[in-house]
Amino acid sequence: MEIKSNTSIGEIVRQNFKTAKIFEDLNIDFCCGGDISLTEACKKSNIDINKILPVLNLMMDVNDPDSKYLDGLSLERLCDYIVDRHHTYVNENIPFLLQNLKKLCDVHGENHHELFEIKEHFETAAGNLSMHMKKEEQTLFPYIRNLEKNKSEAVENTFESGKFHDLLNEIDNEHLAEGERFLKISKLTQNYSCPPDGCNTYQLTFKSLKEFEQDLHRHIHLENNILFKKAIELENNTKQE
Repeated sequence: MEIKSNTSIGEIVRQNFKTAKIFEDLNIDFCCGGDISLTEACKKSNIDINKILPVLNLMMDVNDPDSKYLDGLSLERLCDYIVDRHHTYVNENIPFLLQNLKKLCDVHGENHHELFEIKEHFETAAGNLSMHMKKEEQTLFPYIRNLEKNKSEAVENTFESGKFHDLLNEIDNEHLAEGERFLKISKLTQNYSCPPDGCNTYQLTFKSLKEFEQDLHRHIHLENNILFKKAIELENNTKQE
């Protein structure tokens, strides 16, 4: 695939996730903001598109079997992958990070007041993400699975007319809110840099927070730029039949 100025950010990353690192380094949002074109994204971030285009096209020549595999999954299997890989990751790491952030506030909070704000942001994110994932697992993903298995039955019986798109908008807004929340955490931690007086727990916690954010970015990317787009296309085709 040759990347052009009007290619969307989400489509670029869908084709090859290795390009995500380039966008992250340039502070270009590829998950929540994947619908905009490369031209729009560069203007928004004050970047010369002529400098980034060759780099992206060079990266596209690097084989990325994971992206091909995920893009080729059925919607049902992609839902399963997101739950098994990303939802499980979030659920398993939230308790560890909550415990460590409390410990950092107790030990280092007097000298690093920003830790209390970081802890508050993450506690909010933890609660929101837990409810968000349940909503996906109990309502949205079953609809998408049924849509693929039995299109006419899914459209007729699972939701009232228009509720699917309303729920997608709700999910998308929640993605955006948590993306912005982790942007604040990243700034408060100076891009997850451990201060000179930080202990091993401090270093490990910031490293884990950074990994949590990176996983969240790919999690949202798989939903916004692949799963939801394919589900919408499938539902539209069903209505036309």
